[in-house]
Amino acid sequence: MDENLTIRCATEADIAAMQALIARSAIQLSTPFYAPEQAQALLTHVFGVDTQLIHDQTYFVIEEQGSMLACGGWSKRKTLFGGDQAKHGVDKLLDPATDAARIRAFFVEPKAARRGLGRILLEHCSTQAQAAGFTSLELAATMPGEPLYLACGFTVFERFDLDLPEGVVAPLSRMRKQLP
Repeated sequence: MDENLTIRCATEADIAAMQALIARSAIQLSTPFYAPEQAQALLTHVFGVDTQLIHDQTYFVIEEQGSMLACGGWSKRKTLFGGDQAKHGVDKLLDPATDAARIRAFFVEPKAARRGLGRILLEHCSTQAQAAGFTSLELAATMPGEPLYLACGFTVFERFDLDLPEGVVAPLSRMRKQLP
């Protein structure tokens, strides 16, 4: 990892900066993959910070000289994707002996794209999940994220369409990876 980069646990004080980063990432990096109305619907109804991950200390930011460049995390809870606005009810804990840990909410600052930040976060989260007893990872990938996850050893086991308000439909991929 570049010595100018730091990874740390996200805090509630980071939420506004993470939401702004998520918005920039979701709109700008989705352009080749989603129509503008799909990207906007995902941003409005799905993408965002899941504060449960912050409380669980499983959501991280990568910074360079104090500037936030990426955020993402893993979860020991059942929710597969979505920020606070997409959640309903209690988010129950997974069983590491039978369930896959979730990789959640990876977003990169567009001006820092293609620097390996997603891969760095993924390695960090994989190590943390494995230390918590999980032997596999699962995620729901957006089309912009799928190439990263494929390159990092995940495989697609289900493709599905997410129905969003106003008749907008966004394709996603459910992916899985066994940990060594």
